[in-house]
Amino acid sequence: MSALGYPYFEVVAQPQIIDDFIYKRPVVAIASRYPIVDIHAVEPNIELATTIGLADDFTFSRKILRATVDIPHMGHCDCYVVHFKSKRSMIELDERTEKLSPEKTIIESLKASVAGGWGSTIKRGSEATLLMIDMIERREATGYPMILMGDFNNTLADGVLSHLTTNTLRFVSAIDRDAYLAKYCLNDAWDLFQAVRSNEDKDAIEIEVANLKPTQEQSQEVTQPRTPTHYFGATSSVLDYILFSCEFDASYHDSLYQVSDYHTYDRHLINPIFDRDGESTDHGIVLITLTLRS
Repeated sequence: MSALGYPYFEVVAQPQIIDDFIYKRPVVAIASRYPIVDIHAVEPNIELATTIGLADDFTFSRKILRATVDIPHMGHCDCYVVHFKSKRSMIELDERTEKLSPEKTIIESLKASVAGGWGSTIKRGSEATLLMIDMIERREATGYPMILMGDFNNTLADGVLSHLTTNTLRFVSAIDRDAYLAKYCLNDAWDLFQAVRSNEDKDAIEIEVANLKPTQEQSQEVTQPRTPTHYFGATSSVLDYILFSCEFDASYHDSLYQVSDYHTYDRHLINPIFDRDGESTDHGIVLITLTLRS
């Protein structure tokens, strides 16, 4: 990474070595062009975890990394890197099923899939909730801008993770609600990029109208489809995200940056070449370009 221009690199855990160069329990990491001034492994608030019905020994399935990066024109910014619990069932069938009939084995597999899948969902949603609470507390204490990125193993539209981008707050006046939601909540980079594109298109149309040269192509809004980051059989979904605090939202009056480009790199998924892609990730890679606002 240093040779590619990312001299700052940090992890907060180590993978488990099975044998020589074979590893399991992968960890998250961050590489940066800009100085990382602080590194921290986020720990769940156990008191809150037990309050919402979780065990008093709750842990994140993979340690969550928080790196404070010194970003040009912005200063310190908290960058969180996650890999939330996968959708794989938490319940595995043991050797006792070998003695069962084929029909009974299928039934036991179905039960394990239903219960174990829901267990993974609870774990994933709980991880996101406890992280979000920690981010809010950190934001309150420091005021630093926030970036959350990684493999969420879930779509944001699903209710399991929808609170990461919540835009509602009940029993609070409209003025206070909007101000606090803007400060403490996160925005999907895709939505921010689409908003910037929409505003640029409107500006271009206004210029053409002013010059009395409107064209049909420019007068129609084109919605760009979002490229999936994961494929499973015949289905596809977006599981990988970058979320930003309001300092990166062009519609926020005090924002410093805007999302000027959004791209999902997926050549290794769509047209893989073994010599080049044999050890690549099985997810598409979300690439974001941030531009300093004038």
